[in-house]
Amino acid sequence: MLTRNWPRHLLCLSLSLPLGSALACGPDFPMRLLDNRGQTLAELPEGNFNFEVSRLGKTIAGLKNVTAATHNPNDLYGEASEPNEARDKAEQAGLSAEQQTLVKQLRGLTDARQVEVQGASLPAEVRLYVAGAVAFATGDHQRAVDYFGKLLALPADQRPLRSTWAAYSLGRTWFAMSREVDDADQALEQSRQAFRQTRQMSIDGFSDPLELGVASLGEEARVLRTAGDWSGAIELYEAQNLHGSAVGYTSLKQVMNELAELPEAELAKLLQRKAVQQLVTASLISRVGWSFDEQPPNEKKLIKLLQNSTRGSLENADRLAALNYQQGDYASAKAFLENAGDGGLAWWLRAKLAVRDGDKNAAAAAYAKAAQAFPQSEDWGYRRTPDWAYESVQPKCRVEGESAILALQRGEYLQAFVQLYRSNDLYWFDAATVAERVLTVDELKQYVDDNVPAPPALTQQERDNYVPLPVAARLRDLLGRRLLREGHYAQAVGYFDSADLQNKARLYGEQRMKADAAWWPTQRASALYNAAWTAREWGMDILGYEMAPDYATFGGNYSLETAELTVGPLVSDAELQRQKASEAQPDQRYHYRFVATELARKAADNLPHTSQAFAAVLCNAAGWNSSPDDLSALYQRYVKEGPYVPWAVDFGNQCPYPDFENADKRYVTQVTDAVRDTLRPYKWPVQIGAIVLGVGAALLLITRRQRKGRKG
Repeated sequence: MLTRNWPRHLLCLSLSLPLGSALACGPDFPMRLLDNRGQTLAELPEGNFNFEVSRLGKTIAGLKNVTAATHNPNDLYGEASEPNEARDKAEQAGLSAEQQTLVKQLRGLTDARQVEVQGASLPAEVRLYVAGAVAFATGDHQRAVDYFGKLLALPADQRPLRSTWAAYSLGRTWFAMSREVDDADQALEQSRQAFRQTRQMSIDGFSDPLELGVASLGEEARVLRTAGDWSGAIELYEAQNLHGSAVGYTSLKQVMNELAELPEAELAKLLQRKAVQQLVTASLISRVGWSFDEQPPNEKKLIKLLQNSTRGSLENADRLAALNYQQGDYASAKAFLENAGDGGLAWWLRAKLAVRDGDKNAAAAAYAKAAQAFPQSEDWGYRRTPDWAYESVQPKCRVEGESAILALQRGEYLQAFVQLYRSNDLYWFDAATVAERVLTVDELKQYVDDNVPAPPALTQQERDNYVPLPVAARLRDLLGRRLLREGHYAQAVGYFDSADLQNKARLYGEQRMKADAAWWPTQRASALYNAAWTAREWGMDILGYEMAPDYATFGGNYSLETAELTVGPLVSDAELQRQKASEAQPDQRYHYRFVATELARKAADNLPHTSQAFAAVLCNAAGWNSSPDDLSALYQRYVKEGPYVPWAVDFGNQCPYPDFENADKRYVTQVTDAVRDTLRPYKWPVQIGAIVLGVGAALLLITRRQRKGRKG
């Protein structure tokens, strides 16, 4: 594999959660339309050759499409090294067991005349066909023609099984003879007539288990190609492709390879023919054979000759406009679009050209018409972007996605989200970015409440088999996490897709609300710590950002390269301010770990520093891997403020659960201990002073009593 162009979206998996872990390269991920908005609007994705040729040619009225998975109709005569199972099976149909055995024996003969003698008991059509097949296999083409001709001369009711076989075989035999006889043109014409007869017999209902009626299209195309009729051959291959034959598709690709090798003068003449011109255009806008932007020299030649041959053409104008746009010839693209009609591709190109001209209003209008013109089912298939992301191009969704970029720039944020969300999985990353970073939480909640009911929950078996959540469930999960992050604890729970997540979200919300309502410090500390533990343990599921910085969409296992968002032609200051307002706090990967650590700090703030709970809260928080700085700060705080505990030797790793109940006692003892510690250096003066004060108090009491006695 070539690796000259490394992917921009290089993703890495942290093999272990502790900091300083090793990194491993991850898989590829879909293209993000919002990643480079200017490039998204400027580029026209390459087409798909399979889709493009499906637009070309005409089907044959009455001819059934191919249904068999695979078959090789060329192997009807036993010339292949391995027996053709499909042919052998089809050849036995309609015969008795004895007849089947006899046909197998006759197939092994080398003299067609012996087939007639030994197969006398067989029906005439079967005997004549096997004799012709043996003659063909042994190179006796004239005798084969005679046998196939005799078979086709039988009354129609005497040849229901082998008529299409004989006509198809007759066509192949005449084609083989064209290389042997002086009048090759006459032999080729006979071959063409036989293949046409094959199709007609298939249409008329004669047995055609090997689908030779469709196969005859490719065989006749080969005849025409040999005779120099490229245009006629292409039309037949196109028809064969439309009837479901993979041979037709691969033959068109092969024809393209052969055309590219022709001298310029000959190719220029052929490009005057509509079928040749359309096939070459289909190939070029699909970039068949291109790799890493290294355009093959022959294709450069094709482009030049095609452009020269189609000046002023009204045929295939939208595709020709697309080709010129891809080549950077925008003037020619505009010229072709004048005659391109109202198809989806034509309006898409008009939208892109309007963006280039800076007319965003015209671009928005053209995008709307393109989205309306493209069928929902149109699919150009899989592609790789220049930075090696992948995209499944469904033009209607792609057009709406590009239109969303302009909607964002206009400040129509909800419209932009809806256009991206309608793509389902295709542009989920972009839809998620707008949902959690651009829309306000109230805007998102209102849309979900009005338009996104909870889909049926996945079964446990589906979850065990990693069946992905529907996009609707992912959006609701995203909203639930955002509501929790922004303090809407009670509202958040119902949006999570499973009972397990709902319970976790409920627990976190209850602890946060309990901490806010508690008046006694220890109770507040207990609730804060439990919320912190929940955030650390289940934070990705109930608090994580779907996209940056946490990438809950990947379960946190991967991250994507992101470009810094700045105000520009396609990014408004208003959008930038919205994104800043909704960014993670702190804006670091696994941000919920930092949230958990901060909650633990607040819990410690509400605990007596001499308590086991104070030390245990700091110890546990130190093991939550938020950052090396946090680990250091937590440990230093313990050293400066906390009590001695034996398990501190493995601080952050071996930590007991905080004893919040006994921490209450420390509110009293902490004060008395502090006073005792303060007075300890003055022990003897304090004791003497205490004695003096005691004696003085006693003398004062005696004196008062004596005075009272005198008065009495």
